[in-house]
Amino acid sequence: MIYVVIVGSLLLVAVAAGCASKPALRTESSSSAIRAAEAVGASEVPRASLHLQLAKEELERANSMAKKGDKDEAASQLLRAEADAELALVLSKEQDEKTEAELAMERVRQLQKENR
Repeated sequence: MIYVVIVGSLLLVAVAAGCASKPALRTESSSSAIRAAEAVGASEVPRASLHLQLAKEELERANSMAKKGDKDEAASQLLRAEADAELALVLSKEQDEKTEAELAMERVRQLQKENR
């Protein structure tokens, strides 16, 4: 009987401790979006650079808020960070594609000029 009471008490303490701990802040998605934007050179494209910087600041703010215990606001900042990083990625790729298109058009003009 005493064995059942002890095991039950230990189980209750373990469950209570598990419920009391706060889940860790999940920054992987935001961090990888930031790394992806950096990898394609977003810091070299003015509009993309702005959003990349915002994403980094929002990730920092999320970590700070999580340490203070404000998980909801931290999660919101993480979503913003991910969105800004993805926008930086798209803007960077857009600039690359625009540059490629301009080079292709210049090559077409040059070929047309040579064929006249």
